[in-house]
Amino acid sequence: MQRVLIAGPVAWNLMIHLESLPRPEPHMVIAERHHEAVGGTSAGKALNLRRLGVPVTLLTVVGEDSYGRRIVDVLSSAGVEVVVTPSGNGSERHTNLMSGDGERLSIFLNVPVPVRPVAVSPAALDSAAVVVADLAEHSLPVLRAARAAGKQIWCDLHDYDGVSEFHREFLDAADCVFVSSGRLADPEAFLAERVAAGARLAVCTMGAEGALALRPGASLVRVPAERVPAVVDTNGAGDAFFAGVLAGHLRGVSLEESLRDGARAAAAAVQSPGLAGS
Repeated sequence: MQRVLIAGPVAWNLMIHLESLPRPEPHMVIAERHHEAVGGTSAGKALNLRRLGVPVTLLTVVGEDSYGRRIVDVLSSAGVEVVVTPSGNGSERHTNLMSGDGERLSIFLNVPVPVRPVAVSPAALDSAAVVVADLAEHSLPVLRAARAAGKQIWCDLHDYDGVSEFHREFLDAADCVFVSSGRLADPEAFLAERVAAGARLAVCTMGAEGALALRPGASLVRVPAERVPAVVDTNGAGDAFFAGVLAGHLRGVSLEESLRDGARAAAAAVQSPGLAGS
């Protein structure tokens, strides 16, 4: 299997599960359960790609603290090659409030500041079949290096609203772009717009309603979400879907089968307390 190079954020998370998200007023709630775990969109993609047998190099920023050591230990134990740029103010940390119906409120406790720009070696760039640049300021040097080298770039815009300037460079550079339908007025029109702008693939995830995808010169493809007997934790489901589609792409299967691989990976993730299924 060809290697994937990922640049982006990782975190150490406190996951608190509640029956429903708190009301915006002073009151007390009792958690159903809680645990600590590795988090961050790039960690989610890396762990799911490794689960699917894809070699991964992850360029990220962590602090020289206990949280950073835990993050690197989890990723390395899963077979991810982790290349760290030190943070000058500690590792990224979140508290995530998770509701029974899958909603999430992420509270950022610390946002890392790299002591120097994240850099990618020519050898790492050359060995990668695909470069994934996740949404973070410190991913931009890698995104620009990948674009200059003519590498195939995949970007996940998450809940992009169609106008945010922060997303623009990622959007314009992506050969393959993923987005959630949550804040888009017309997902199908967005996919058509990206393909017309030169994207090789545009994908929109719609949670329990499945996903849409479009390629140049082809019709819109729809796939349903995989049904699961019980949802344990929705954290990381979108990253798992992305990883499944990318793994299918690297295997050379059809777009529809790649999307079904994504749906299966997402289903495994939501049945697990971690970012990737077992």
